[in-house]
Formats: sequence, C-alpha cells, structure tokens
Amino acid sequence: MEKYNEGEKYNNKDFTLFNFEKAEFENCSFINCNFANTDLSECIFSECIFENCDLSTVKINQTGFQNIKFKNSKLIGIQFDECNTFLLHFEFSTCNLSFSSFHKLKLKNTRFDDCKMEEVDFTDTNLSKATFTNCDLSGAVFENTILEGADLGSAFNFSIDPELNNINKTKFSLQNVIGLLEKYNIIIE
Repeated sequence: MEKYNEGEKYNNKDFTLFNFEKAEFENCSFINCNFANTDLSECIFSECIFENCDLSTVKINQTGFQNIKFKNSKLIGIQFDECNTFLLHFEFSTCNLSFSSFHKLKLKNTRFDDCKMEEVDFTDTNLSKATFTNCDLSGAVFENTILEGADLGSAFNFSIDPELNNINKTKFSLQNVIGLLEKYNIIIE
C-alpha cells in the first residue's frame, strides 16, 4: 500500500469525481461523503467511521474493513462477500443495506441497529450472537445461516426456516416468531 492516512477527517467529499487511489485509512472519519459506484478495491479501512455517506454499489474486492462503524449511510447493493476477511469487523446503525450480500462471511457479534435490509443475502453466513435491533429484513435470505445466540427480538419482516438454519438459543419476540412459521403456510389469528 503506497498511501497511508491516519486520523484524517473527510467532510462533504464527492469521491465519485475522480479515481479513488488505493490507500490505507486508520482512525479516519468520512462525514457526508459520496462514494456511490466507486472502486474501493484493495483499500484498507481500520478503526474508521462513515456517517451520512452514500456507498451504494461500491466495489470492494479484497478491501479490508477492520472495526468500522457505518452510521446513517446508504450501502445498497454491496457485495461484502468480496472484501478481505482478515480482522473483518463492522457495525451498522440506521443504514440501508438493501440488496447487499454477506454470503459465507463470519460476522459473529455484529450489530445491526435500525437498519433497512431488504433482500440481503445471509446464505452460509455465521451470525452467532449478532444483534438485529429494529431491523427490517423483508426478503432477506437465511439459508444454512448460523444464528446461534443471535438477537432478533425486535427485528421484523423476516422469514427464517428453522430446518435450514441453526437458530439454537436465538432470541425472538412473541410478535415476530411468526417469521419462523411462514414456510408452513398456516393461518395464525
């Protein structure tokens, strides 16, 4: 990595106006920045925060995300399964992650708070002890997903087949447990 940035603050930057240079960013903050459709491949972000940013459909082939916080940001259509998994850890608060993929990633203890997650792909993903607080999971795909000890108590609009996923000790609320019975096409009144 040729360029190293530490402790930098990027405010109101439109990164779509030029080619994004491969670099390493440590303890940096990106506030109100536009990355939509930008190629961030092979960059490394460590201990960074993205707030009020648009990262929709960014390319992240072998991009490192190490202890990253995304707040109030658009992350629509991102293939997180293409990023570098070394020390991979992030959390999401009030983000739109719709149509993104976390296929086969290990996301133990990941926090998703107040997120819109329509048709997100969690196939073969390890979400042990993950937390989905007030998340809309309409059309999200859970297949061969490990949800052991996860908290979906306040999540809604999900459909999870208990026979195809590990839901041992997963927390559900009485109101949302219906999402576990959808495959049976039964009527609950």
